[in-house]
Amino acid sequence: MNRAAAPLCLMLTSALLAGCSSTPPPPGWQMSARISLDRAAEAWLQGNDRVAEAEMQRVRRDLRSTGQPALLARTELAHCATRVAALQPGNCPAFDALLADAAPAEQAYARHLKGQASEADRALLPPTQRQPLAEVGDPLSRLVAAGVRMQVGQITPTEVALAVETASAQGWSRPLLAWLGVQRQRAQQAGDVAEAARLQRRMDLVTAR
Repeated sequence: MNRAAAPLCLMLTSALLAGCSSTPPPPGWQMSARISLDRAAEAWLQGNDRVAEAEMQRVRRDLRSTGQPALLARTELAHCATRVAALQPGNCPAFDALLADAAPAEQAYARHLKGQASEADRALLPPTQRQPLAEVGDPLSRLVAAGVRMQVGQITPTEVALAVETASAQGWSRPLLAWLGVQRQRAQQAGDVAEAARLQRRMDLVTAR
């Protein structure tokens, strides 16, 4: 499975991907949607919007064929979660349009992504979003959790460094630039000119073509 897809399967699309390891093989739409969802996440994290959008359109087409809006809602939410990983939180209109058919766990997760989860919501969140950041094994889940902590003002410098390390190790340029930007801004605020310059050089390397 594509490295970007693990949290999508484990956190949000368990119903969609229920046939991943079953016998007999799952329906064709499940396999097609899974592959496209994998590709969409990986492409977006690498900064390739064109490919990401094309793959998401394939996912939506496959899921609409089932007539099950809850599946599409779950997948749209997974798509929005990748934005939080790269510090681009905000509204998720595609999910909001399907809110009436979303399960309570997905509704709780949507509030979590906005930094608005209640105590009751937290009980419905995936384990990866309730663990200490350093204990989250999946890279994308870790970055999503870090993005939420950033929104609510609870992230520590050590956790920011972990987010940078995670994005760098995966080769995900979009979240890497975002988290390096956080480090650079904090270095500038602390008056550490040398550190800010070092971080800018890393950012320049990522964006060099």
